[in-house]
Amino acid sequence: MRDIQLNMASGIREFGRNTPDQTAVIDGERTFTFAEVDERSNRFAQALLSRGIKQGDRVALLAGNRAEYFEISAGLAKAGIVMVPLNSRNNAAENKYIVEHSEARVLVLEDELRDNAGSLFSVVDLVVSFGGESGEDYEAFIDSGDVADPVAEVDERDAFCITYTSGTTGQPKGVVLTHRGRVLTLYCAALEYGYGPGRHTIAVSPLYHGAGFAFSYGNLFMGGSVSILRKWNPEVFLRMMVDDKCNTVFLVPTHAQQIRRVCEEPAKNYDLSALDTLYFNAAALPVALKIWVLGAFPGVGVHEVYGSTECSIVTNLRPEFALERAGSVGKPWLMNEVKLVDDDGNLVPPGVPGELYARSPLLLGGYLKNEEATRAGYDDEGFFTVGDIAVRDEDGFISIVDRKKDMIIAGGVNIFPREIEEVIVQFDTIDDVAVIGVPDEVYGERIVAFMVSRPGATCDKDELIAFVHDRVAKYKVPREWYLVDSLPRNSGGKILKRTIRDDYTSASATAAYWPA
Repeated sequence: MRDIQLNMASGIREFGRNTPDQTAVIDGERTFTFAEVDERSNRFAQALLSRGIKQGDRVALLAGNRAEYFEISAGLAKAGIVMVPLNSRNNAAENKYIVEHSEARVLVLEDELRDNAGSLFSVVDLVVSFGGESGEDYEAFIDSGDVADPVAEVDERDAFCITYTSGTTGQPKGVVLTHRGRVLTLYCAALEYGYGPGRHTIAVSPLYHGAGFAFSYGNLFMGGSVSILRKWNPEVFLRMMVDDKCNTVFLVPTHAQQIRRVCEEPAKNYDLSALDTLYFNAAALPVALKIWVLGAFPGVGVHEVYGSTECSIVTNLRPEFALERAGSVGKPWLMNEVKLVDDDGNLVPPGVPGELYARSPLLLGGYLKNEEATRAGYDDEGFFTVGDIAVRDEDGFISIVDRKKDMIIAGGVNIFPREIEEVIVQFDTIDDVAVIGVPDEVYGERIVAFMVSRPGATCDKDELIAFVHDRVAKYKVPREWYLVDSLPRNSGGKILKRTIRDDYTSASATAAYWPA
């Protein structure tokens, strides 16, 4: 007898039967019940199968946040077909590489993103589009599919999706995420962040991003409902929180920054009485910003999460420690083991930075067609790393020091940019900051800071430099300072320091430059 396998469609199946008339997804004026999501996902899967798409084949999805994302995901899971989400910010060449590398046979896209598809129309066997201008009309396509669930025999260690990394260090790598790893992540997130029947969340972050999808689909998978925020706008988001009585929501630090810009005291200006849980991921919350979040949303449990596409959630700082341990990402999350090691693989003691490795059933299934990268990520004990440097205190709380590749080596000394960034962002007129190392003939690298001022604020350079001098060692004070309009970020909210380095020469010619 074959054991029941974990599958990313199971929640849609279960609640399609058990609470068929319950609202599942709200997308503007459109509302879908669980029965409708269940049936539409069946039809989508069956339509693909009728066109010769087989279990194990790949389907690329190029779309912004919209209700169809969830039914497509569930339908593919039911048929054992693998989803390849495409970043809607990617250009045509980037998307072509991913589609060809993943060998996707089908492209589903929004007509508005046709330019981002480029030559993909000649690469895939079938194109389906929302609106029907760029391929077969999506609604007509699913109407052609049988209503029956395909019920493919999908092993839980089979791929649910292949998510490509941002490619900040070269060509993007295809991260194979299994049904097992994804389902266990959703179950654990339900326990931690409050998913389930009667609970409501909002799809804020892009659904093509691993965390954005998991933390929205997770509530749907557990029988709750989801509203779709098509495009990030802090004022629209706050109104949606009120109108749809949102209980729990995932954000990245950039969202908090932008909410603060439009409303210093959201809880006093909006009825957020239904909200009880916020959780942040993608980048560390600067301590000053976190203190604002805790005051701006009183009575709301604020979690700070550390994880990666490859490892899922690794650590979590729970609300009871939110202020006391601000700056930490907590302790190992459910099902996780974590270790910090030096360059020789030896465990480091408390207080000493080391490369963070994680082991759990949530880990990736490997990098697609890249055994070398897969082997390089794992150690002999089955722990995996993405190259982050962390430190653990005597009580076991972990703080992310920085990305290993972002570490600055000046005069033979290791310098971690985040320590400097945490100080600069405390200055009252600075809203955002990135610190990088650039080549230096004398010291190897020198420290450079790129900053964004708060709207309407004027930054006094002498006061800022004195502020930083008082709080970090002299050798850690940036040698160059630039005021810029914004910092480049990827879809997950992480600052693209490689882009800043690449733009350094032109930026130095146009930005406000203050020598230290």
